Amino acid sequence: MTTALYLPEENIDMIAATSVLQQQAADIRTRTINWASYMQSQMISEEDYKAISALDKSRASYLAQNSSQVVKTLLNLVSHLSKDSTIQYILVLLDDLLQEDRSRVDLFHETAGKLKQCIWGPFLNLLNRQDGFIVNMSSRILAKFACWGHETMPKSDLNFYLQFLKDQLASNNNEYIQSVARCLQMMLRVDEYRFAFVGVDGISTLIRILSTRVNFQVQYQLIFCLWVLTFNPLLAAKMNKFSVIPILADILSDCAKEKVTRIILGVFRNLIEKPEDSSVAKDHCIAMVQCKVLKQLSILEQRRFDDEDITADVEYLSEKLQNSVQDLSSFDEYATEVRSGRLEWSPVHKSAKFWRENAQRLNEKNYELLRILVHLLETSKDAIILSVACFDIGEYVRHYPRGKHVLEQLGGKQIVMQHLGHEDPNVRYEALLAVQKLMVHNWEYLGKQLEKENENQKQGAAPISGKA
Repeated sequence: MTTALYLPEENIDMIAATSVLQQQAADIRTRTINWASYMQSQMISEEDYKAISALDKSRASYLAQNSSQVVKTLLNLVSHLSKDSTIQYILVLLDDLLQEDRSRVDLFHETAGKLKQCIWGPFLNLLNRQDGFIVNMSSRILAKFACWGHETMPKSDLNFYLQFLKDQLASNNNEYIQSVARCLQMMLRVDEYRFAFVGVDGISTLIRILSTRVNFQVQYQLIFCLWVLTFNPLLAAKMNKFSVIPILADILSDCAKEKVTRIILGVFRNLIEKPEDSSVAKDHCIAMVQCKVLKQLSILEQRRFDDEDITADVEYLSEKLQNSVQDLSSFDEYATEVRSGRLEWSPVHKSAKFWRENAQRLNEKNYELLRILVHLLETSKDAIILSVACFDIGEYVRHYPRGKHVLEQLGGKQIVMQHLGHEDPNVRYEALLAVQKLMVHNWEYLGKQLEKENENQKQGAAPISGKA
C-alpha cells in the first residue's frame, strides 16, 4: 500500500480539526454502560459481556492477552446493538484503541479475516444513522482502517465512502465539516484512493466549497486535500481544468493565516514541479501570472516568516513565474485569460494587430478557446466578462473568413443574439456590434454608424465604457 506523506503537525491538526467530535467524545468516555443488563436480556453473549467488561477495567493488559476476542466482541457489539448512547460509547472506545497504537488497525484486519467477518460493513452501515456523532465517528474509524494498515478499502466500498464524504462536505451547516475534511485529508494521502476521489467528481466539490466563505480551518484542510492530490503527476497535470489556480490565487490575496498561505504555495509549487509534460507546467505558470500571483509573491517577499518552507516556495515560484512572463507571447497571455474564465479589458483584446495575426488560432484544439467564449456567454453573470466575450467573438468573425459558419455550428450566434436585450448597456452594445459583424460583410461602415448613433444617444443615457 502506498502512503503519500506524513507531516509532524498531523496530530495537532487532528485535535483542532475534529473539535466538535472530540468534545462530544470526551463526554461519552465518562459514561458507564450496564453491560450486565444487555447479557441478562440476551442482547449480547456471555463471552462478549466478559470481554467488554474486562476491556472497560484494564484496556491495555486485557487487549495484549486477548486481542482476537476484543476484535470479535467490538465487531459483534457494533453490528448487533442499536441504542445510540451505547453505540457512541463503543465507537469512542474503538477509536481510542486505534489512536493509541496504529498497528492495531492490522490486528483488526487480520482477526476479522480469520473470523470470516467483514470489517468494513458494520461501519459503512452506521453512516446511514440519524445521529451525527455516530455517523462521523464511524467515518473516522473507516478512514483509519483504510489508511493505517496494509489492507486497502475494496473498490465498491471505497466509492460509496468517498461519495459519502463528498456529500457531507457539501451539506449546508454541517457542524462536523472539520471532521469530514479530516477523514478526506487522511484518505487522499493514499495514491490508490486519489483517482477514486476524482472519479466521484471530488475536486469540483472542493473547489466549489473553497469559492464560498468558509472559516480558515476548513479552508486549510480542503487546500491540504488539493495539495496531497498534486503529488500524483497525472492529477497535477489535470488540476487546473477545475479552476484550482484562480480560486487559490483569490484566497492567497485575502489570506491572513500563515498555514493557509503555506499550503497554497505548496499546491502552486507542485503544479509546476510534478507534471511530467513541461508544456503543462508552463501553462500553469502562465495561469498564475494571469491570476496576479506574482503580485502576491512580491508582497510575501516583504514579510518575515518563521517557516523556512514558505520562504523557499516564494523564491521558487517567483523565479518560475518571472521566467514565464519573459517567454509569454500575446497569444499565450490571451489563451490563459480565456481558460481562466476571467475576461477583462486587457490590452490584448483591443489590439487590431493581435486579431489579424491570431484570430485563426481560436480554431486550435477543436475550437477550444472559441467554445470557452461561447460557454462564458451562456453561463456568466458578470457584465464585463459578457462584454469582452461578445467583442472577442465579433473580432474572430471579422478576421477569420469561415468564422460565421463555425460560430453557427457551435450555437454561438444564437447566444450572442440573446444578449441584445441584456440589462447592462455595455453588454447590449458589444452584443449588437458582434451581431453586426456576424450579419454583414461591410461591418466597418455599420460599426461606425453604430458608434455615431451611440454617441448621440449617450448625451441622454448612462455612459458606456469599455467599447471597441
